[in-house]
Amino acid sequence: MRTPQGIRSACVADSLLVSLTRRVPAPLLVLAAVVSVQFGGALAATLIPLVGVFGSVTLRLTIAASVLLVIFRPRLRGRSTADWLVVGAFGAILAMMNLFFYGSLARIPIGVAVTIEFVGPLVLATALSHRGKDLLAVAGAAVGVVLISGITSTPWAQVDLVGLGLALAAGASWAAYIVLSGRTGARFAQLDGLAIAMVIAAVLVAPVGVVTVGSALWTPGALWRGAAVAMLSSVLPYSLELIALRRLAAHVFGILLSLEPAVAALAGLVVLGQPLGATQLLGMTCVVAASGLVMGRRSAPSAPEALAETTNQ
Repeated sequence: MRTPQGIRSACVADSLLVSLTRRVPAPLLVLAAVVSVQFGGALAATLIPLVGVFGSVTLRLTIAASVLLVIFRPRLRGRSTADWLVVGAFGAILAMMNLFFYGSLARIPIGVAVTIEFVGPLVLATALSHRGKDLLAVAGAAVGVVLISGITSTPWAQVDLVGLGLALAAGASWAAYIVLSGRTGARFAQLDGLAIAMVIAAVLVAPVGVVTVGSALWTPGALWRGAAVAMLSSVLPYSLELIALRRLAAHVFGILLSLEPAVAALAGLVVLGQPLGATQLLGMTCVVAASGLVMGRRSAPSAPEALAETTNQ
């Protein structure tokens, strides 16, 4: 069972966050989380040339997992086999999602990668809504993906099909991640399940990262970037959204979530110098609008599902 020290640690951290953010409107907290995630992704793109995809994911997951374990101290005893199977699957899909996404970042601009990846949760939300009108939104998003991919304006030989495929695979993994986050949240209190899943994902990825990268993984340049990515992409947004979800309407959350591709494009421009063309921006607008229509009308997600929808990278 969770120790008294673990309970006190989680409660103190939660109380501190609440007191610091009490006067901040909930939509601003979610928007700050979205900005944090996307700028964390842009920073990750600067880490990949140093340690590769597996090295970058290793640093992000191990550091984030360590921080979450210290803060939440999840209960490990008394878990059923079914509990471990669910959280194990959650950890495995978390590892896959990060590897696919970081693989796409190594080949295509972050604004393109996030927009294409966003199709995963959009299709999932449409499938769960059972509304025929949402199918039109998905069709519009599909047009947007074609436009932002550059297929219509770039010679076929120059289109990075591997990068686009990795972004689509990351989107499919993101959809599975949302589903499994809900199932994990039903079995584990607070963010216990997420912290455990993060450890499992790190254990799955780290051996390959350490073997393939070697001592380069521990250089100051790699470590500070890895720590910053872990904080920006995991710890900070998880904390902000846990507070915001207590006082935020579901449709507002969905609309704010839909801004992620646009924020990713901004992060790519500011951090990486990756401008998008007019056609690509039009495609992004299609995806953002489709997402706003679908997710702005849904019922309130659970806290674990909501966190999974915005902090995938």
